[in-house]
Amino acid sequence: MHGALHVAKTGLSAQDTQLKVISNNLANVSTVGFKKDRLEFEDLLYQTRRQPGAATGEDSQLPSGLQLGSGVRTVATQKLFFNGDMQITDQPFDLAINGRGFLQIQMPSGEIGYTRNGELHLDGENRLVTAEGYPVEPAITLPGEVTNFSVGGDGTVTVTVAGDPAPVELGQLELADFVNPQGLQAIGQNLFTETAASGAPLIGVPGEEGRGILKQGMLEGSNVNAVEELVDMITTQRAYEMNSKVISTADEMLGYVSQQL
Repeated sequence: MHGALHVAKTGLSAQDTQLKVISNNLANVSTVGFKKDRLEFEDLLYQTRRQPGAATGEDSQLPSGLQLGSGVRTVATQKLFFNGDMQITDQPFDLAINGRGFLQIQMPSGEIGYTRNGELHLDGENRLVTAEGYPVEPAITLPGEVTNFSVGGDGTVTVTVAGDPAPVELGQLELADFVNPQGLQAIGQNLFTETAASGAPLIGVPGEEGRGILKQGMLEGSNVNAVEELVDMITTQRAYEMNSKVISTADEMLGYVSQQL
């Protein structure tokens, strides 16, 4: 009987964690470049009362055995990196990545962060930076009195300066790709960092070697589907209720035994 209580407890804990993941997805339904999380479960060790395949006679054996599970646990959260919907903003410093890859960001620690959020701005030094003020890498600094700012699909940055109609090429935005992007560590602020699981970044020109291309004047929306998350929330709620019912039933059975004996 106590085994049923323990199994139900692990179920309650797992569904509580699932609800946290769903709530975080829904909270970021409007976050530019956000990638939804998916929780992964695994069953716990089994108590083997009768070994499958054990001999029951000279020429006979158990076809299935008797194994009792001890519950469930959450083993991982996985980022799903499929593209979100592209939103036209017509803002010159907004960039969307259509396909694989991440923009590189220079963080205050000197470490390089990676992001799908192309909502860029200018700082006091006329550098392209994120909303947190972190400059993009390679650094792009605009000259004064820019009348036109353009980013090509391959990341080439060109500007037109007042008084000079000839476009000037300022630099090249590069994208980083990873063998296993699910292995990146999410650190908040729409940033990821490299880990041993992600592998080293593969840096190159947008549009080459499987990398996506850049779309100026557009942003990639969150890939969270609110309807799917709400359905998952209902499923999680029902699973939580069923595990709660198991605990109530086990408690009633224990109460009956303690009163009758």
